[in-house]
Amino acid sequence: MSSNHINNHNRQRYSEMTSHHSSINNNDHVYQVGKLTSIALLVGTTSLALLGCQSSPAVSSPALSKSMIDFSTADSAQSQAQGRAFNASLTAKSERYQQLFYQEKYPNTDNQAKSHLLAAIRQHLATEHVSVAQANYQAVPFIDPDSIDAGSSSLLRTIIEAYAYKPDGDYDESDYDESDYEDRQTEAMAELAAVSAESNKCNDNEDDDAYEVCVVEDVNYDENGYSRSDYQSESYGEGNYDTDDYESDSAFSKLSKLNPKSMIEQYEAVQMAKQQPEDVEQGSQSATSTGVIGQMLSMFHRTPEQIAASNAYQYQNLTFNSVSQYKPKQRQLQSVYSYDYVTPTIASSIQIPLAFDFNHSKVTVDPSAIMPIVALVNPENTPLPNQMTSHTVSFGLPESITAQLPPAVLYDAAIAAIQSSMAELAPEHFSAVDIRSDAFAKEVGASRAVKVYFGSKQSGEMIGKTLKYMTKSLQDYVDANPQKYPDGAMLKTALAKVQLYNKGYQSADVGALLQLIEAIGPISFNQINYYYLDRSDRLLAKQQRVNIGGDLMGSTTSVLNQIRYDKRSFNKHALTPLLTESFGANAKAAIDGNAWMAEQRQQKDRLQTARDARYDYSGSSDDYNDDDYSSDYADGDSGYDAAEYDSADSQDDTDIEDDADNRVDDQ
Repeated sequence: MSSNHINNHNRQRYSEMTSHHSSINNNDHVYQVGKLTSIALLVGTTSLALLGCQSSPAVSSPALSKSMIDFSTADSAQSQAQGRAFNASLTAKSERYQQLFYQEKYPNTDNQAKSHLLAAIRQHLATEHVSVAQANYQAVPFIDPDSIDAGSSSLLRTIIEAYAYKPDGDYDESDYDESDYEDRQTEAMAELAAVSAESNKCNDNEDDDAYEVCVVEDVNYDENGYSRSDYQSESYGEGNYDTDDYESDSAFSKLSKLNPKSMIEQYEAVQMAKQQPEDVEQGSQSATSTGVIGQMLSMFHRTPEQIAASNAYQYQNLTFNSVSQYKPKQRQLQSVYSYDYVTPTIASSIQIPLAFDFNHSKVTVDPSAIMPIVALVNPENTPLPNQMTSHTVSFGLPESITAQLPPAVLYDAAIAAIQSSMAELAPEHFSAVDIRSDAFAKEVGASRAVKVYFGSKQSGEMIGKTLKYMTKSLQDYVDANPQKYPDGAMLKTALAKVQLYNKGYQSADVGALLQLIEAIGPISFNQINYYYLDRSDRLLAKQQRVNIGGDLMGSTTSVLNQIRYDKRSFNKHALTPLLTESFGANAKAAIDGNAWMAEQRQQKDRLQTARDARYDYSGSSDDYNDDDYSSDYADGDSGYDAAEYDSADSQDDTDIEDDADNRVDDQ
């Protein structure tokens, strides 16, 4: 039979079958179409859900069959080939897995940036260097005017306003009667005059014993002239005072009555009041609806015009400058800080040299900036600037403190803790940035830059880790010196207690706490750091941006601090000569602040000894006769010459102080 005949036969059978089924299921045609449509929609939905997902090939695929060992054959050559293929597949799969998750061996971009920065910081803190820093300020609205949040209050302000809201109808001016106020004031003044007359009668009585019967009944008056007794009798009634009435007016009772429903109602009322037209009368009602708290919030909140004025007249002309010299081997940091305000018509600068010497437990500072404060506390013994033999004064920690914990040990623990804590931060907080368009990077000649973001979470985590690392380092130092810290020593006991507390929290919990404070408080914790490195991972410069502000203030103040670590900028800076003059090799020796404070204490003790000696003279009180003095004074004869008395008293004080000084010297 030919193929054409067969095909024609099949087509004929198919046509007959189709005709047969069509005649039978003609009524179910609509149902079949709907069923097919449902199946098509189900398949399409499943395809969309699985879009982008790649399923593994079947086990019988040729790619896997080559790497699988076929145990059904006894061919040793084939089995060895399949075993080698299987091991190669396992090795490739393990290497790919390690590339995905083992960033120490196969670092990604963030890990590479982190490793470069940590190497630069370790080298930077271990070598002597200088720095020049300049900080500028700018204020911006807390919420951008084009943001979707523009016009919305923060949760904290909303809660405060809803709690402090008071409907305007609670105070009715019609209840206030000015004539009644004047009548009450007149009655109060008359009663006060009667009390004064009665008091004068008592004062005229020459009999001292009569004082007991002349005591006038105490009458207290408030600021409006009303007597408190009348106010109590009219408002509360005598004996009718109820503590519940007092508690109902207190803030604590209001807190106890708060519930979600009332807070929502008060919130809606506050928002409706804000929607009203801002005419004079409505403005005054809105101000009184939230009371003093609402007025304080409005006073703290800065308008865009105030922010622009601050930038134009203050921040644009204000800079914070500093030069520093760091000596890690000597554990010394010497700096000069300058707060400068310069305009075409006025210039002002406050310069403060400050140095820390951890090896010798000393802090050296120029006292001229704090001299006005010292003069307020101790004006008699504060030297003038021209009376000082040096520009700086050094203060050292007492021996009782340094014997327990040397500052050098604390310094080493802090430096090591900062590095270790930063090394434990997640790599995603370190990002390599493109510096091709960075003007500051071109100025310092950087080859790469690393961005590190410290928000509230990262800042809190750094604080927690640093505290734990420092505690561990100090504990190691105590354990290495058992003869210096026996059982029961103060430092050893304190460290044991801190170690106990450190077991009860993780470092990330501190970050979560700062996030909570930032969420409900009028403050924000975040800073962005850019570290600029050369090709050998040497730190060249740093740029830090700190944002401070909140919704209650209505603004965010950004502090942009640029720090350069090159000697060329340091040598030509205007503050470098002052740093050399204060802490250089040829600088004058600093005044011993501890000796000066000891001298002040000794002088104070001598004065106190002189006062005590004055009261120890015998006969100073026995020779005094009250009756003789009263009769002489009544006759108009005082019995002494004022000039003679002053001279004698002055001579006595001098002799007493000299005597006291001799006693102190003898001791």
